Amino acid sequence: SLPFGTVVEVHSLVNGRTVEVRVNDRGPFIRKRIIDLSRGAAEALGLIESGTGTKSVVLRVRAPAKSR
Repeated sequence: SLPFGTVVEVHSLVNGRTVEVRVNDRGPFIRKRIIDLSRGAAEALGLIESGTGTKSVVLRVRAPAKSR
């Protein structure tokens, strides 16, 4: 529901890692998930190494989308 271009901080509640991402498409595409991440963002949060591909996270808007 966030506008394209919004910068969001994604914070893992499991390992404390944080990554900032920019909204560039719609999703998530699997029910009960709140966000789909790029592979690079998932690696930064430790999702790939955990083998599950999912973690409990908190989202915080860091910068709203810029008006055009």
